[in-house]
Amino acid sequence: MTEIPEHLLKRSRERRSAIGKGDDAATTSETPAATPATTTETPAAAPTSTGPAPRGAAPAPAAVAPPKPDPVYVTAAKNRKKIPFWAMATLSLMPIWGFMYVRALTASPEAHEGPLGVGAEVYSSCASCHGAAGDGGVGYPFSGGEVLETFPQIEDQIRFVYYGTEGYNAESVEIYGNPDREGGPHLTGERGVMPEFGGQLEESEIIAVVCHERYTIGGADPTSVEFADEYEAWCSAESPIFESIEAGEISLTAGEEEQLGEVPFTPIGAVAVPGGTG
Repeated sequence: MTEIPEHLLKRSRERRSAIGKGDDAATTSETPAATPATTTETPAAAPTSTGPAPRGAAPAPAAVAPPKPDPVYVTAAKNRKKIPFWAMATLSLMPIWGFMYVRALTASPEAHEGPLGVGAEVYSSCASCHGAAGDGGVGYPFSGGEVLETFPQIEDQIRFVYYGTEGYNAESVEIYGNPDREGGPHLTGERGVMPEFGGQLEESEIIAVVCHERYTIGGADPTSVEFADEYEAWCSAESPIFESIEAGEISLTAGEEEQLGEVPFTPIGAVAVPGGTG
């Protein structure tokens, strides 16, 4: 048997000792550290003191008031059923349809030609005193036959419109219409001043407005025995007097009576004269 030298044995023992120490160090380093204890934090209780906050502390937020409830009408408007968009176009046309429907059911006013048509336009200068419907105002009324009571003859009414209060006063004519008028005659200037339209309107316009006052407003019946001849001569659409005066062939103030076909024409004269009884 071979003897191992002492120095080699010593070196072997030192090497094994070093290896053993290394294993112990490795074992110690691999041991996991102890898990730290978990601590549950208990929230601090809310302060119950009502005294002033400590100096330096943040002020507590102000309490927010709850919103006020909507009024009843606002709530009703919000809950109301909305009109569908497709129906808006149809509804927007309703006023137009309504207007057309009323127009279709309403009879159109009768359109007049000749003196009555012209007179309706000229009457705007008379309406301020006698009323838009002839029911009176500053001046006497025409409606309800009133104008026919005052002027049974159309010539007397045309004359008064032509010369006015001033012309009758100049001739000292106190009664300008029917002296036997029911309710008493109308006296010159009794209801203010009647303007002298002879210098303001054409003679044909004076005839036209008088026809409008007698037949449209006053209610004279052009088919009656009392007014048929007057209407045909002065106020019809084919009135020979109106057409001749409009054409300048004759004048209201001419001095002589003329015959226009079968229709006699008596001028109103150059000055104012008292009215007749018809």
